[in-house]
Amino acid sequence: MSSFREILRSGRPVFFDGGLGTMLQARGLPPGASPEGFSLERPEILRAIHKEYALAGADVVTTNTFGGTSFKLPKGLEVFSFNRRMAEIAREAADEAGAETGRRVFVAGSLGPSGLFMPPLGDVSFEDMVAAYREQIRGLLAGGVDLLLAETQFDLAETRAILFAVRQESDIPLGASMTFEDCSSLTGSSPEVFAAAISNMDVDFIGTNCSAGPREIAEAVERLLACSPLPLLAQPNAGLPELVDGETVFRLSPEPFAEITATFSAAGVQCLGGCCGTTPDHIRALKARVDGEKRFTPRAREAGHVILTSRSSLVRIGLSEPVRMIGERINPTGKKQLTAELSAGEFTTALRFSDEQIAMGATVLDVNVGAPMVDETVLLPDLATRLAGRHTVPLCLDSSNPAAIAAALSRYPGSPLVNSISGEAGSMETLGPLCRDFGAPFILLPLQGKKLPETAAERIAIIEKLLREMEALRIPRHLAMVDVLALTVSANPMAARECLAVIRHCAEVLKLPTSMGLSNISFGLPARELINSTFLSMSIGAGLSACIANPGNARVMEALAASDLLNGKDEGAERFIGKYSGWTSGAGGTGGSGTAASPASGQVDAAGQGKAAMSLEDAVILGRKENIEELVAAALEKGEAPFALVNERLIPAITVVGGKYESKEYFLPQLIRSAEAMQAAFALLRPHLERDAGKAERPVIVTATVEGDIHDIGKNIVNLMLENHGFEVVDLGKDVTARSIVDAAREKNAAVIGLSALMTTTMIRMQDTVSLLQEEKLAIPVMVGGAVVTQTFAEKIGAAYSPDAVGAVRTAHELVAKRTHQ
Repeated sequence: MSSFREILRSGRPVFFDGGLGTMLQARGLPPGASPEGFSLERPEILRAIHKEYALAGADVVTTNTFGGTSFKLPKGLEVFSFNRRMAEIAREAADEAGAETGRRVFVAGSLGPSGLFMPPLGDVSFEDMVAAYREQIRGLLAGGVDLLLAETQFDLAETRAILFAVRQESDIPLGASMTFEDCSSLTGSSPEVFAAAISNMDVDFIGTNCSAGPREIAEAVERLLACSPLPLLAQPNAGLPELVDGETVFRLSPEPFAEITATFSAAGVQCLGGCCGTTPDHIRALKARVDGEKRFTPRAREAGHVILTSRSSLVRIGLSEPVRMIGERINPTGKKQLTAELSAGEFTTALRFSDEQIAMGATVLDVNVGAPMVDETVLLPDLATRLAGRHTVPLCLDSSNPAAIAAALSRYPGSPLVNSISGEAGSMETLGPLCRDFGAPFILLPLQGKKLPETAAERIAIIEKLLREMEALRIPRHLAMVDVLALTVSANPMAARECLAVIRHCAEVLKLPTSMGLSNISFGLPARELINSTFLSMSIGAGLSACIANPGNARVMEALAASDLLNGKDEGAERFIGKYSGWTSGAGGTGGSGTAASPASGQVDAAGQGKAAMSLEDAVILGRKENIEELVAAALEKGEAPFALVNERLIPAITVVGGKYESKEYFLPQLIRSAEAMQAAFALLRPHLERDAGKAERPVIVTATVEGDIHDIGKNIVNLMLENHGFEVVDLGKDVTARSIVDAAREKNAAVIGLSALMTTTMIRMQDTVSLLQEEKLAIPVMVGGAVVTQTFAEKIGAAYSPDAVGAVRTAHELVAKRTHQ
């Protein structure tokens, strides 16, 4: 019978199964109990559910291992043996159903999110994350799965770590599915960024699942279809959960679910299934609605492009794209202050260079820390992490040390550019597989041996050799671009012409994007900016896709913008007019580097990009924690009262951040960064506040993740925001009983209780706390939130609802005010 990859390649519709948690609940899983432990104790129930899905028409049944890592499994369950057993049960059911129906039923090993974050959002290292998933993956493989599916993912960095872990263990078919709300993941990845970053990796299909019903995920599906070069999977919920007679219910019945979800197939989605609340009847109805004869063809990859991403933005570099400016300034060569700071492990100048270059128009930042006495394996990943938390533009990791590149790739939450892989012995063998497994595009550098390849023919021969090596290592060409090796014309008058010949060959014959270190061409000559800008224009005419240069050079930026306009890569001349409407001849100077137009310092733009924090408010809004101490000290020295700083400057600033988060200008990384900057300011001001007014009493809020639920990311973010808005937070942690919550609220004289739940199987435990408060006649208001919690659910259990951390602050203030006035 056909393998799963052959089925995908055939283009025929593929049907996945539906929800497991709600099915287990319907078969006897007690509320709040562990689905994992229950399935081990009652394997016949789990086996029957898998078989029912297969008999209903599912081509793929998914193992009950969503929480199967050491991060989530209940104590006493061993990771390898648990995952192997879950895979064996699914395998048995699939084979039984296959024998009865005469078709092959595949088993997908479920890899759910860890519920934790890696730096800079959390403290779980990449190595620990990968090790945990490799242990789970080994168990699933031993149990006989046919494919692996990283599902319900909400953070791009963790998704990449899971996929990397898979490829360290097996070449098994692999998919990744992200959950979106309003077309954004929890940490700010759009469908386009998710598709670009994950399609760069060695995966077979991508998709979206959970979060909402088919109507609500339709836009995310449409946007994935518009950009993904891989087959798509869509698995919506059966609507949104509601509480009915103490049970979680999904209202969307099989026929309406099938009618809406089948439209995804008509639009081009090859793989369909269901998530929370769906049953075998939903899958049966869906399969009946889909044309089984339809054949799907994924959107073809456009030749001559690479795509770089950060966690929340992407940059296409290619033949039909505007020419990209890769900022070169974070490089210690010739920079004494930067060299001294890097040698001391400091990043002040590097971070300032990053701000300035983005303000000047850099769309990618080259990052090189190769100063004397520097351990690049430590410094490069550290600086990459700082920059990833500070800016949304992608990075170019620039080092000749493979270990430093590997370390930085493990810490970067997207698809950075690697600079570079040369023709030297061992370079491709070492770095190529690393870039393949991380999904990191890279620059091919035509250098080999001691002699510089001065002619175009010599460089092209090295490039073609590198391409053959890539093919032997299964490294896709869509990850490669070429440095055309600009050499100085002062030493070789033909250097520019040879370079142009390489650009044309790459663009017209090899269909590869190109870049170059621009300043090399003018080395040793006067009027270097004039030479550089002229050569850049000539190179763009030949087909250059990007250049590594100083975006603060006005002549170069003018040449780049004008070339894009004249090449038809600036629709409506919008970018050119926006930047140069006030241009005058010679404004860039004749000998020095000019200054490109830049935003006014001290003002904050939507993304917080490229600007130094000029005020205390800016430091909070931009999340510039490193500037806080100096700014607070300066304000106090000027005589500003500590309480005035908090009430008139800090609180309004964090309120601006909250507004940006609610309007989707900011996402979770920016929210956390700003909250941490605010906390740093409070820590500095607290002694002054307590001296001036004694230890001011703040309203207490007790927070907890309810019994049976071990997810606390959302709760922790809410805690951070509440503390910044004047609450004293008592965090009870996760998997907390109603009795413990109520006792703590009584003991701490809590003004509010905040409850969190991520799973439909545990959200009903929120009602336990509300009921216990009523029984004990404690008039403490409760607010609830979490991925599966809705306004309707909250109202039914008698609690207030908050959709996110910013809303939680507002709701908490309202509850305190209402209680005060009662």
